[in-house]
Amino acid sequence: MSSILAFPDDLATQFGPYLPPANTDDLPSVTLTFASSLDSALSLAPGTQTLLSGPLTKAMTHYIRTFHSAILVGASTAISDDPGLNSRLEGAKRQPIPIVLDPNARWGITESSRVVQTAKQGKGHAPFIIISSNRWDDEVVVERRNMLQKYGGGYIGIDVDNLGRFKWEDILSRLRQELRIESLMVEGGANVINSLLEDEKSRGFVDNVIITIAPTWLGKGGVVVSPERRPNGEGQYTPPRLKEVKWIPMGDDVVLCGKLHP
Repeated sequence: MSSILAFPDDLATQFGPYLPPANTDDLPSVTLTFASSLDSALSLAPGTQTLLSGPLTKAMTHYIRTFHSAILVGASTAISDDPGLNSRLEGAKRQPIPIVLDPNARWGITESSRVVQTAKQGKGHAPFIIISSNRWDDEVVVERRNMLQKYGGGYIGIDVDNLGRFKWEDILSRLRQELRIESLMVEGGANVINSLLEDEKSRGFVDNVIITIAPTWLGKGGVVVSPERRPNGEGQYTPPRLKEVKWIPMGDDVVLCGKLHP
């Protein structure tokens, strides 16, 4: 059984500048957050769940979740971790809506999936899964969609490009229009994070960045955050750099907070 988490008030107050503001924009505000090793790895290998966060930074993540309308992860994370995608913070007054990017409908979600069980127990929400529009009528998708709709979740179909990828503007626009998402917490995995950081347009959607850095190296072969260098229309590449940076030690970990500008 998952435990209830507590986050100290003296630490919580330090995150105020990096939490989403009241939002009246056409697109959700976006917070990018993840846990990384010293060599920028999220896990030892693809599909391998790797514990990086200590107790305090784990509680911090659940604290931050309560300030967002939704949490977003990729299909690989959903498949490997079977996450609950809720907040287990003690006294949590808000639960985010889980969003899973799954263009090829790879995630075989069922009634026994942890996120569905969490929703059935009233401890979170059922997920919305974003798939390629051309998979909308697949028999397996229809079956899963009918199951999720019983618990308040469902599927959203979005067109993909010639590489089979979504455009972030399309994702954010649909979440704002259909689910009234005002703030989105993007938690991973590496493909999702890298795609959000790889060019000026996509990282321009990111407002705040909160990264837990664990005191360990995972070594070569790990799944790393290292976005492609995609030049702008003038053929130039501007490396993304955080501003208004704050470093917050938490146990053996350190948390890096900052604001991202294109």
